[in-house]
Formats: sequence, structure tokens, C-alpha cells
Amino acid sequence: MKKIHVIGGGLAGPEAALQAASFGCEVVLSEMRPLRSTEAHQTGEFAELVCSNSLKSESENTAPWLLKQEMRRAGSFLLQAADASAVPAGHALAVDRVEFSRRVAELIAAHPKIEVRREEVARLDETDGETITVLASGPLTSSPLAAELQRLTGAEQLAFYDSISPIVDASTIDMDRVYFAARWDKGTADYINCPFTKEEYEAFLDALTTAETVEAKSWEALPTDGAVTAAPVTMNYFEGCLPIEETARRGRDTLRFGPMKPAGLTNPKTGRWPYAAVQLRQENLRADSYNLVGFQNHLKFGEQARVLRMIPGLEHATFLRYGQIHRNTYIHAPSLLTETLQLRAHPSIMIAGQLSGVEGYTESIASGLLAGRYAAALARGLQPTPVPRITANGSLTHYITHAEHKKFQPANITFDLLLPLEEELRKKIRDKKERHRIQCERALEAWDAWLATSRA
Repeated sequence: MKKIHVIGGGLAGPEAALQAASFGCEVVLSEMRPLRSTEAHQTGEFAELVCSNSLKSESENTAPWLLKQEMRRAGSFLLQAADASAVPAGHALAVDRVEFSRRVAELIAAHPKIEVRREEVARLDETDGETITVLASGPLTSSPLAAELQRLTGAEQLAFYDSISPIVDASTIDMDRVYFAARWDKGTADYINCPFTKEEYEAFLDALTTAETVEAKSWEALPTDGAVTAAPVTMNYFEGCLPIEETARRGRDTLRFGPMKPAGLTNPKTGRWPYAAVQLRQENLRADSYNLVGFQNHLKFGEQARVLRMIPGLEHATFLRYGQIHRNTYIHAPSLLTETLQLRAHPSIMIAGQLSGVEGYTESIASGLLAGRYAAALARGLQPTPVPRITANGSLTHYITHAEHKKFQPANITFDLLLPLEEELRKKIRDKKERHRIQCERALEAWDAWLATSRA
């Protein structure tokens, strides 16, 4: 049996390692932190959640729910850790970051088939016929390793910019000015809502759009040779995760229809929706810190302190972490990857996680789950069977491997990616929720059938 080398200790890497090891494969898991950190990570722990602490909706028959249901049925190790470290978050699955990482580390340390190496990998040997490599080094893949990947693929790395939301000390929130509620009363009222009047919103918007931003650093530029450049860096933001100041510049009401949307957030003090609102989500089990949902930004720290304290209830807030922007690197999967996540030109090397073009925590873990299972099949001399297209996992993989080349951008799981119902059935069933229920039912049936054969 061939050995499996997993590179990257974020989300996809540990899941891939644990999956492959569960099939009896010998696995080496390499992680460069803490020997060499990144510009966004704060620890050297496995499965550190850098941006938010949410793994998205748990509402039945939504696309994120379907993806997680498939993963649970496949025995996702990281999702088990997430469920065990969950904090109140309405209809979403959010976790205590520290507890989540601790549980993942325990799973890895306890598995006799996994050897952990704290090392920076800078070379990929495509000629090694005895090793299956799963590259899951994430959006902050080091320049030497990114250059090595470019050497193998012959393709220029793509890069966009991702972001981190601020975190506030719960004890410094003025609870007289805010209220607990879940949007449309879905789930429990776990979110703190900071309500704005029209005047407060306009003043906040003016301050936000004129605040001084951070100049992009040279390390954020990734030329094709992997070298760091001193040239000015052009910020190529990912549309699905824009900094709030960038969103605000697109129109006076853009934030009110985005991260500051007040719809469904009835204020019990007034019985009405506010003009705009900022939501705060619990960070950990102690509930001593909250993150500002959707409030990633690229402002200087001093400017963040000034502007964010204009949010009602945060006038005297202490910020435990300010928002940041970091480079997010990914390959051009449609031209490079097969449906089993193997490089077309070098099938013994697989790409998983955000490096493959999936976006989001849950999606990264799901990608690692598939990569680990596919790698285990290859290690045993078997040809892995791609997951069915009709499933959420299959739809996400199909997107990154078949997207239109010129318009490819990383994607979260959405119903737009899933196979639609037949036209005749769509005409017959007008209710969107019922159509989604049928799609989920069909996906789970196909997923269960695939699981039964993939265990063989």
C-alpha cells in the first residue's frame, strides 16, 4: 500500500488525513506552523479558524445544511469536532474556536496511523511512485510551495483577497442600546443586534467611506516565480467577501441590503425593524466575546477603533481583534483538476481545500473529506469513484472542475450549483421550499449509495 502525504494543517488537511487513516493508510501530516507562521494565523494549532467562527446554516433543506448532512453521514471528523464545540448561533453552526482546534488536535494525536511533522514543505516530487500527496496548504500557501505548484501545473496562480472580521469584548457592549434576536425568528435569539437610526447610519457611512485604509504589503503579491515583489499591489477582492468600506462605496444603501440588513430583526423595544443593524455573533462557549458579522475590512486599526465605536452599543467597546485583509491563493481548477481532485498532469498529487477553489470552512472540510477518501483508494491501488453530481459535494466539485475558464472564482455551496429538478417537475411544483426539499432528498439518497460502494 502506498503512503499518503498530506500538506497543510488547516481544515481540509486534517480531515483528509483522518479520513485516509480511517481506511488503514499510513499518513504523514505536514504543517509549517508554528515554525513559520502566516500573515493571518495567530497560533500554530490545527484547524485554526481565521475569519469567522461560523460553519453556516443548519436550517433543514438549505444547501449548507445538505452539505453538512452528507459529511455527517460520511463520518466527517472535523464536523464531529464542530458539533461538539458548538456555541449558540441561531440557525447556524458556530463553534468555540479554541475548543474546536483542541478537539481536532486530539483526534490527530490519538490516531496511530498519522505522523505529524512540523515542517515547511517546499518541494513536490511528482515522480515518487510510492506516495500520494494531498496538497491542502490553504489560501496562504507559502511562496516557495506556491512556486513549486506553478512549476508542476504550468499555470499562473490566481489570487484574490479575503478578510477577517473584528471581535469585541462582550463585557464592553452597552446592552441597554442593543437587543437579542434571530433574523425572522429562525432558531433562538442568539445574535446581539445593534440598531441604527437613519441619522446614525448616514454618519457611520460617511466615516467609513473616508477612513484611512491599510496599504497593501509586498508579501501579498505573488508573481509567477514565487518571489516577493516591491511593486504596488492591486487589491483583487473576492466578490463574496468584500471589505465593508468597499461595499459602502458602491452606494449609500448597499450596506443596508448587505451586512447591515435590518429585515426580520424586529426590535422588541419599538416593535419595528431598525433603519440598519449590525449583528454580533458569539465567539466562544464562555460568551465573553462576539464577532461583527460581515464586518471584514481593510482599515487601519486606529481608524477601525474610531469608526466601529460609532455603532450603537459599541461606543466604549474594547476590540480583542481588528479586521484584516489577507491574500487568498487558489489554482485554476477547471483546467487543472479531475473530478477526483487529482492534477490532470500529475495524478499522484491531489489538491484540497481553498487552494482548490472552494470557498468557506464547511466547503474546505468537505473537500478534505473527499480528498482523503480518494487518496485512500489510490493508495490501495483502486481507482476512486467520483461522488455523484446530484449531491452537494458532487455539485461543488463539479463546479470547480467544470466552471467556465475565464470567469472562474471560488464558490460556496448554493442551490445554484445543484442539479435542478426536471422542467416538468419544476412547473408542477411552484413552491421553492418544496423543490429544495426534493433536491435534498435525492442528493442524500445518491450520497448514501455512493458511500456504500466507496467503502468497498
